[in-house]
Amino acid sequence: MAEPTQTPLLTRSYVHGASPTPLIGDTIGVHLDRMAALSPEADALVVRHQGVRMTYAQFRAETDRLAAGLIALGLKPGDRIGIWSQNNSEWVLTQFATAKAGLVLVNINPAYRTHELEYALNKVGCKALILAASFKSSDYLGMLRQVAPELDRCAPGHLDSHKLPALRTVIRLGDEMSAGMLNFADIAAGARDEHFAELERLRDALQFDEAINIQFTSGTTGNPKGATLTHHNILNNGFFIGEAMRLTERDRLCIPVPFYHCFGMVLGNLACVTHRACMVIPGEGFDAEAVLSTVQEEHCTGLHGVPTMFISILNHPRFGDFDLSTLRTGIMAGSPCPTEVMKRVAGEMNMGEITIAYGMTETSPVSFQSSVDDPLERRVSTVGRIQPHLEVKIVDAEGRIVPVGTPGELLTRGYSVMQGYWGDEERTREAIDAGRWMHTGDLATLDAEGYCNIVGRIKDMVIRGGENIYPREVEEFLYTHPRIKDVQVFGVPDERFGEQLCAWIHVQDGETLTEEEVLEFCRGSIAHYKVPRYIRFVDGFPMTVTGKIQKFIMRQKMVEELKLEAAKTA
Repeated sequence: MAEPTQTPLLTRSYVHGASPTPLIGDTIGVHLDRMAALSPEADALVVRHQGVRMTYAQFRAETDRLAAGLIALGLKPGDRIGIWSQNNSEWVLTQFATAKAGLVLVNINPAYRTHELEYALNKVGCKALILAASFKSSDYLGMLRQVAPELDRCAPGHLDSHKLPALRTVIRLGDEMSAGMLNFADIAAGARDEHFAELERLRDALQFDEAINIQFTSGTTGNPKGATLTHHNILNNGFFIGEAMRLTERDRLCIPVPFYHCFGMVLGNLACVTHRACMVIPGEGFDAEAVLSTVQEEHCTGLHGVPTMFISILNHPRFGDFDLSTLRTGIMAGSPCPTEVMKRVAGEMNMGEITIAYGMTETSPVSFQSSVDDPLERRVSTVGRIQPHLEVKIVDAEGRIVPVGTPGELLTRGYSVMQGYWGDEERTREAIDAGRWMHTGDLATLDAEGYCNIVGRIKDMVIRGGENIYPREVEEFLYTHPRIKDVQVFGVPDERFGEQLCAWIHVQDGETLTEEEVLEFCRGSIAHYKVPRYIRFVDGFPMTVTGKIQKFIMRQKMVEELKLEAAKTA
């Protein structure tokens, strides 16, 4: 990888990732074809729990069949198609097939419940939905039927739902039949010559600046926002992430992180495909022993994970029974990375070239990443340096660039910045200014060599085990409880997850409410990670003289009450 040119010693907090390595000017489909032609017999995809193994030639062929099948369903370029599923081979095939067909893949969090599902599908107008039957405690088919009971009496592909007016086609995974739904295996089987011909026409017709993916990020204004990403955004970000890891066609990357998030589909899948490396999927969801077994038996050279995953692996009672000698690299990201955990992973897991990445969904996602060549101390104490072809500046409250070492808001500009939030021009303008700078809301510092530290957040976002939670969204939901008068939600430190959610609730006058009643109200309606871990009933909240809520005081009180300590992080 050609290293971004760095100013020898910065004095102002601005960095530009100048690079002689050009951006990729392909669509995702065209690039996959190029990679498959270069290494047709190389392993592309291994999915352990499904017994799936595909070479790049086979992966390309299966992707083409699925893409042609989606075209056969009547889906047109620009149509939105949701996917609501845990990790599996169908997810990966769908990611690349939708790109080839010009469809916009809408990632739906597997932890979503009915309230969030209905909002997401309607916000972007999904015309089709691919879903698993169930996963862990989630009955996806049952939840969808709650929202669209018309499925029980409609012909497959002809749904007419009162609550989901745009949705027409529902495709379920698995071999069982469900009323009103098509089976995933039937999609590719429905492709005919004319559909393959249309796919070939689209190969040259599609443009890399066209939207290809929508990922929902929880918003401080209550409802999730659909970050709209293009081929150019995520293909190039995946490529340069892989470059920082020194990926080659000889690498085999174990990917236990979820595909619905950028970590899985960009830092994992696209980083692999752009380097002809093998995507190795250890299971539907994270399981420490499955990861250890997969790394050993598949001779994985790389492993991705959020800090809690690595902690679980290191603390597994059988950790010492597995041979991890093939490992060398990987990425720890998704939430603040504890320095001591990074050191243990580098030493005890043979991942001497592990890197840290920082970014946000709206920037495809990575803006900063440590390099395998950086000294270990730099890799465990910072989020690295600017990615190629990107710019970052750190500014004060007036928007002026601050001196090196001075905290300020981190702004990103370049190919990675999203098109905007789907159907929300106002929120887009708030996030992306007239100069095309993406305002991250994160407080950061740059040192004289361009290394970045994330020191806090302007917004009160909580990161629990790699999941971004915006308290306002949870507050908006809790406000719908008839006995809750007011509520404030915030994060408190947690040794395992980094942060946990705490809710202070002011009950309506004359009413009573218990902690269990609040938890029951949340269960099944919002994702499990958004359910508050701590609940306190109060008569009011600390406020400034102007009436502004002081969440930092609430946090301090809970830290003292619960005797919590924040882990030392990069």
